[in-house]
Amino acid sequence: MRDAIMAVLRRLDRDLDGVVWVITGSVGLALQGMSLEPRDVDLQTNEAGAYEIQRRLAAYTTRPVAFVARERTRSHWGAFVIDGIEVEVMGDIQQRAPDGEWDPAPDLPRLARWVEVDGLRVRVLPLAYEADAYRRMGRTEKAALIQAYADANATTDH
Repeated sequence: MRDAIMAVLRRLDRDLDGVVWVITGSVGLALQGMSLEPRDVDLQTNEAGAYEIQRRLAAYTTRPVAFVARERTRSHWGAFVIDGIEVEVMGDIQQRAPDGEWDPAPDLPRLARWVEVDGLRVRVLPLAYEADAYRRMGRTEKAALIQAYADANATTDH
């Protein structure tokens, strides 16, 4: 993974102490061993966490945190640029179920697992959870790649 991404993760680890947050998206997948070169950092948190992250990262804001609803997802979403790396924050993200209802926001402390890379210990969402999320967003090819990697590298916490 690029040194710039690792530097941003170290800054987030330091600056967001005490806030519930987990790494998702391509960085979360790469931290779990998938061969990817992430370009940005995606974080999930709860609603309160999204606005606390906005407060703590105010100097880096490119889009203030606000409630955003799309066809298949909704969350308290904001964007930041730290040392040239985009960081997106999604608070209490929900996905639309096939019946049209919104699923509850994920219980991040319960779902997350710890990974350690280059002396940095951070929380990520398990590969099986990520695969399901991509599938539900209609990104079935990426979901299949994640699921295949998870199946080939299964451990008790996937």
